[in-house]
Amino acid sequence: MSNSAPARTRKKTSFVTYICRALAGLGGTAQKVSFDLGGIVMLLVQTIACLFPPRIDSKQFVRSLYKMGNESVPIVMLTAFFAGGIMVVQAGVFVKRFGATSMVGWGDGYSVLREIGPILIGLMFSGRVGSNNTAELGTMTVTEQIDGLRALSIEPISYLVAPRVLAMMIMLFLLTIIGNLVAIGGAALFGKLMLGVEFGVFWTSLTTSLGLEDLFHGLVKAGAFGVIIALTSCHYGITVKGGAVGVGRAVNAAVVASALGIVLADYFLTFLMS
Repeated sequence: MSNSAPARTRKKTSFVTYICRALAGLGGTAQKVSFDLGGIVMLLVQTIACLFPPRIDSKQFVRSLYKMGNESVPIVMLTAFFAGGIMVVQAGVFVKRFGATSMVGWGDGYSVLREIGPILIGLMFSGRVGSNNTAELGTMTVTEQIDGLRALSIEPISYLVAPRVLAMMIMLFLLTIIGNLVAIGGAALFGKLMLGVEFGVFWTSLTTSLGLEDLFHGLVKAGAFGVIIALTSCHYGITVKGGAVGVGRAVNAAVVASALGIVLADYFLTFLMS
């Protein structure tokens, strides 16, 4: 009896300790998420304040447009081309089974314009541009370059953040248009080569079954994804701590947060625009 009582006490103590540690970890996670969400919202408000009236650095804006947009065109086109082809390959089994060649253009166009194009290009943009933006701003933060700007009476938000946010939103919007065209072109080509669907049949199915609302649906998502990627990458970049190791962690956190934000935004925008 005397030996079993301490054993039960130790079990109860270990269980209570486990619960306390779990609650502490949950609380720490909730606190960190709240900090990041609050920081992103504050960054959005500060960015909007810099845009109305415009108080952004024009040279930084043009540089960001070129670096984030022009240099991303090749990888976006390559990804979109084969994404369109993959969709035709996947649908090939059902097309051959039911002879639904007249539906290939509609099926490919509907999925590309509304979902595949914005999401795929958004994730690609986040991995290439968003991570690079976080690394740049993070390096400037840990090397105290941003503090140096403040010492020179240069506002970092209007000089560094606002031009990048505006450039990312514009370029992701335009890259989505380019990616949609390339993906549909790739689908038409693979449809001809693998399924024998003539280009005229593909084009007729595409244009008669889809309208401007389908294109508008995807472009609204692209603009929203651009804002999410820009604000997330900038927030993690300017709040980084811990030197080079902290920059690496910030880049990883920014990419993960952007991907999660894209998926959540896609769900809610799809629900609202349906």
